[in-house]
Amino acid sequence: QVQLVESGRGLVQPGGSLRLSCQSSSYNLGHFTIGWFRQAPGRERDRDGISCISGDDEHTNIKDSVKGRFAISMDTAKNTVYLQMDGLTSEDTGVYYCGVAGTISRNLQAMCDSRAMDFWGKGTPVTVSS
Repeated sequence: QVQLVESGRGLVQPGGSLRLSCQSSSYNLGHFTIGWFRQAPGRERDRDGISCISGDDEHTNIKDSVKGRFAISMDTAKNTVYLQMDGLTSEDTGVYYCGVAGTISRNLQAMCDSRAMDFWGKGTPVTVSS
């Protein structure tokens, strides 16, 4: 089983930035599809991922609503995937989960779906408030 540890939780003011990290100590993330998903307060985890990355070629997919503000990246040496979040708004508040799918598909947009993920981290909370 792939074990994932998220970090980067925080309380930030609107307009601020955070960088979330997702690290695996048990498996090489280069063999998987990795994604970030949000669960807003009082709601279920979103089915559509915020952003996903293919571990083999680092091809990325990002949700239209966060384009230009969020970016996903991968550090293969650290076996870590990051989500850089800039220009945060209150709408970005929630618990952010890192998910891993045990397959890599050229249709990354389709893979960036919670139903495609096989393993999950425990989540890290992000609060955007003044």
